[in-house]
Amino acid sequence: MIDAPLWTADSLAAATGGRLRGEARPITGASIDTRSLQPGDLFFAIRGEARDGHDFVPDALKRGAGAAVVSEPFAAELAGYGPVLAVPEGADDPVLDAMRRLGIAARARTDAAIVAVTGSVGKTGTKEALRHVLAAQGATHASVASYNNHWGVPLTLARMPAATRYGVFEIGMNHPAEILPLTAMVRPDVALITTVEPVHIEHFRSLSAIADAKGEIFSGLKPGGVAVINRDNPNFSRLLAHAQASRAGRIVTFGEHPEADVRGNRIVMRPDLSVVDATVMGIPVTYQLGTPGRHVAQNSLGVMAVAHALGADLARAALSLAALKPPVGRGERTALAVKGGEAFLVDESYNANPASIRAALATLAGIETGSRGRRIAVLGDMLELGEAAERHHRELADAVAANGIDLVFTAGGLMRHLFEALPLSRRGVSAATAPDLVDAVVSTLRPGDAVMVKGSNSIRMGRIVEALKARYASDPTRRESAHAAAP
Repeated sequence: MIDAPLWTADSLAAATGGRLRGEARPITGASIDTRSLQPGDLFFAIRGEARDGHDFVPDALKRGAGAAVVSEPFAAELAGYGPVLAVPEGADDPVLDAMRRLGIAARARTDAAIVAVTGSVGKTGTKEALRHVLAAQGATHASVASYNNHWGVPLTLARMPAATRYGVFEIGMNHPAEILPLTAMVRPDVALITTVEPVHIEHFRSLSAIADAKGEIFSGLKPGGVAVINRDNPNFSRLLAHAQASRAGRIVTFGEHPEADVRGNRIVMRPDLSVVDATVMGIPVTYQLGTPGRHVAQNSLGVMAVAHALGADLARAALSLAALKPPVGRGERTALAVKGGEAFLVDESYNANPASIRAALATLAGIETGSRGRRIAVLGDMLELGEAAERHHRELADAVAANGIDLVFTAGGLMRHLFEALPLSRRGVSAATAPDLVDAVVSTLRPGDAVMVKGSNSIRMGRIVEALKARYASDPTRRESAHAAAP
């Protein structure tokens, strides 16, 4: 049996206002990048910061795209390479506007229960946890990677099959009012805010202003929807006010606060997993998390709150969390064969802010090292922290000490402030860039060490992760429990 196409020629034309030239092949997906395009994808020739997507239409069609969405003035020229959907001029980027329209049409045609997730820290991990939990209970569609911005959200919507049962969308922002149009497209049944922290603070007047920007997600809730809020966050009252001003029919709180609706009564941290004893809307639930870290355990309470709000099976959701694995760059663990022994790598290289680095240091502290092993943190600059950037970096020295981190390597001028705040005994090497730090980190490892790598995306801390794996690649099938402490 052949699955129904994601979009037909008629539905594409109706949703986008475009006119098809040539005969479209069956549309089975959507793409804006020829490097990851799959045969049958609808290619959107949007304008990027550096390149115009129209330049890549011939390659997209050669690779088997079902059709390419192009601006009307380009249609005659590009139709010679294959089927194109010509959309009228008018918007700043008519192709991006067409993708938005298609995303809105996708939302309108589905009966799926839709969840939207935002937050300063943990939104991607929480989105992935929801994908994992809900996929065990029905056909689930979710954002890829961190597709959470003005093009990522409509692209994810456009990819959503009509028969989806659950949809999970990550929504991000760097500035005020960026979430408003995105949540209006998604129109979630349930909206969750993980937490509010000083991320992108250089674009805001205060932390309260960040809370207001995150609270925008509730404005898109369908009438009677559910707002899910972290009860432990200092900005809870502000977020609650946004939820109360929305069309939410119900507000659910989660956290370790005694008044939380979904309450973590006890969280037991182990090196390779966590155990959570919780009460979910009065129902006692105990579950294991396959991903360690207190912040992950706290966000899992939000996952359980969403599952309950959707009417999903809580027992199955709890069982699913035991098999949860961290997304790439967000806590992935790798055993490294080092000089006749084994070291342990924690890849946290996907982005960083003060809250997430403190959480990562706490997780590193829970990893059992070998007899002569050390806990090593390799940290890159945290960006978009405004005038307080130097202070935020320097103050990480307290977290380094509190978590018993033995050695710290830093990349970037801002992390230099942390490096200089550390006692000499904890200083590894400080370098201007991550690539400059590679040799020092790679050469310092010895058996029993546990090393964690983290920094903002543009600092390219992933280079260090790649170098460690390339130099010390171990058998990927080996269990991580070799580095786990006894329960």
